[in-house]
Amino acid sequence: MFLSTIMFAFSSSYTLLFLARSLQGVGSSCSSVAGMGMLASVYTDDEERGHAIGIALGGLALGVLVGPPFGSVMYDFVGKTAPFLVLAFLALFDGALQLFVLQPTKVEPESQKGTPLFTLMKDPYILIAAGAICFGNMAIAMMEPTLPIWMMETMCTRKWQLGIAFLPASISYLIGTNIFGSLAHKMGRWLCALIGMVVVGFSVICVPFARDIYGLILPNFGVGFAIGMVDSSMMPIMGYLVDLRHVSVYGSVYAIADVAFCMGFALGPSIGGSIAESIGFPWLMTIIGVVDIFFAPLCIFLKNPPGQEEKIVSFDPKFKTRSYTTQGTYYQGDDMDPEYDDYD
Repeated sequence: MFLSTIMFAFSSSYTLLFLARSLQGVGSSCSSVAGMGMLASVYTDDEERGHAIGIALGGLALGVLVGPPFGSVMYDFVGKTAPFLVLAFLALFDGALQLFVLQPTKVEPESQKGTPLFTLMKDPYILIAAGAICFGNMAIAMMEPTLPIWMMETMCTRKWQLGIAFLPASISYLIGTNIFGSLAHKMGRWLCALIGMVVVGFSVICVPFARDIYGLILPNFGVGFAIGMVDSSMMPIMGYLVDLRHVSVYGSVYAIADVAFCMGFALGPSIGGSIAESIGFPWLMTIIGVVDIFFAPLCIFLKNPPGQEEKIVSFDPKFKTRSYTTQGTYYQGDDMDPEYDDYD
């Protein structure tokens, strides 16, 4: 990410900018997949994991919060190179912090072999969670390249205001991820994601009704807050689904989550730009809004996903013992012993 940011600062051709963007994607994918997998491994309790991932997504939200206004103001008043040099320093500083705080000493492979990636990709429950992440983030991804153009055409806004327009979405995303990191576990992550997808849909449909930059505050706030609900619910549920239905090794499932996130931000601008040019920005927002609303009911399937192997319980009345088989492991204990009742 340091190298890609330096390239952004000094590149002047499309080819070099494309290469820089590709390097940035590789660097950020390594960071996000390894980071989410590490959190899922360290925080084995489902509620604690949700809270930890919510805080981590808050870091993403903080970057999204500061990035657009910082970039637009620096570009307008200082120049193109300055913001990228600041970001390159921050990337290098963050790498040094990870080196000293995490203190990697030696490579330790996972104690058990994880479920193959293609097996996870065929799991319908993981696909639903990944779809929610993809389509939820695709809404803001479609807005990023098309909203500024629409604002310049209809509102005659200045350059620095184009980044400021995304500020409500960034602030509300930061709020949403921190609130629902813990709250989603209590209310049900499936319900939190369902509500979030519906709110995203209605919010983006309302965006074209704005007549000035102030009219964008409420719909953009709704978009960011709702995406925060979806991400803070679906990221932890990815780890939960692996625990429930597969082997508890998390690298592959968070690779799927990251691919879903990246697909939203890859397909969103490319498809959104073409649609906005063909039929207009309002119709683009209506289409992605309707897609999100219609996808939302699929989250109901995540309410109580079945395990890969059902637990088999047999009771021996003569010896008052119970035998348990779960995920290929056999347990036997006294019926009155609460230690063994945990397996019931």
